[in-house]
Amino acid sequence: MAQVKLTQSYVQSLKADGKPHWIRDAVENKLVLYLGKSGAKTWYVDYTRPGGKRASHKIGPAPDIITVAMARDAAREFLARVALGEDPGKRKGGVLTLGAFLRDYYAPWVLENRRAGKWILDVLHHAFGSLMESAIESIGTLQLEQWRTRYRREQNQKAATMNRKTGALKAALNWGVKHKLLEVNPISGLEPLKEDDSEKKVRYLSEDERARLLAALDAREARIRSERARYNQWLEERGNPLLPDLNETPFADYFKPMILLALNTGIRRNALFSLVWGDVDLRRKFLLLRAATAKSGKGGYVNLNRTALEVLEGWKKQSPDTSPAALVFPSPKNGQKMDNCGSAWERLLKDAEIKNFRWHDMRHDFASRLVMAGVDLNTVRELLGHSDLKMTLRYAHLAPEAKQRAVEKLD
Repeated sequence: MAQVKLTQSYVQSLKADGKPHWIRDAVENKLVLYLGKSGAKTWYVDYTRPGGKRASHKIGPAPDIITVAMARDAAREFLARVALGEDPGKRKGGVLTLGAFLRDYYAPWVLENRRAGKWILDVLHHAFGSLMESAIESIGTLQLEQWRTRYRREQNQKAATMNRKTGALKAALNWGVKHKLLEVNPISGLEPLKEDDSEKKVRYLSEDERARLLAALDAREARIRSERARYNQWLEERGNPLLPDLNETPFADYFKPMILLALNTGIRRNALFSLVWGDVDLRRKFLLLRAATAKSGKGGYVNLNRTALEVLEGWKKQSPDTSPAALVFPSPKNGQKMDNCGSAWERLLKDAEIKNFRWHDMRHDFASRLVMAGVDLNTVRELLGHSDLKMTLRYAHLAPEAKQRAVEKLD
């Protein structure tokens, strides 16, 4: 963790780089500034709980709402309370609340150690907001079942969605047990809801949908090229320098090569957005996945078929920076890592008249096409980077011919 003499101007100047950062104050060394992936800045104070356990307490947002000076004063006041024997992580009466547990213990850890940390905390606070002031020991299986029934009815949530929410809470409390903050997980006995087969259905493109999607991509390319040509004509009439002619490049912009690469490799969105040219091996036809961007936390390789290879070759020719550290698909706005391209994606689906198809479903489409082409499930598992074959078995129903081929081996 970096240690800096924090000033108001320094904190204001800090910019997001896609990674979380913790910066310790050199003046009040228990004061820590957290810079999130999105650029959000939050003050924390480190302290030691009675019993010797280290913890962090959230002070609040920086720097405009809580200045450096205010944060130092708050940290000193907080530490003075701890020195007098108070345990701020607990409510009066010595009972640890769910809100205090998440804020002071789980949040600092999950933000630092889980790529989806912010999403996990958002889910917990949104779903279990009514329980934040409850003592953890009072949140039992019965209370969670009652909450689940009420929440599912009010929010019209599917069983799979509810299981993800309660699973996130279970994981947080299990972490508390592991680190001896809790004696037991009071909801360890909560059974997941039974998911309907319809909820587990894999969404992939039909042949007609695929044709419409590719046609919509081509139409988008033609539209952008036409707009550029008209704009260049306007510039030329006024004697101004022209922008590059998009009719002379393989692609109009980043979007079509990105979509084609996702459809033909099954690569996850974050890994695609994080991909740099140094991890692209066109000669050996693979992409290197870094552990930092992989969902499993483990690195691996993504193999390239002919279409994916041709896409990357064409895109590399028109990319202004193909140095090893350069992003393959930098944001057209600021050249940094993209966080989404939702508006372009939504318009593409609208133009193609495709409904209920998420970005992640391109990964399902890739796997489904492999299985329907006769590729065995274990190979599909390796291509997707699944750590467990159970995750790949969702595609098994797409390969009824595999059973027939198996029994025919006995003929």
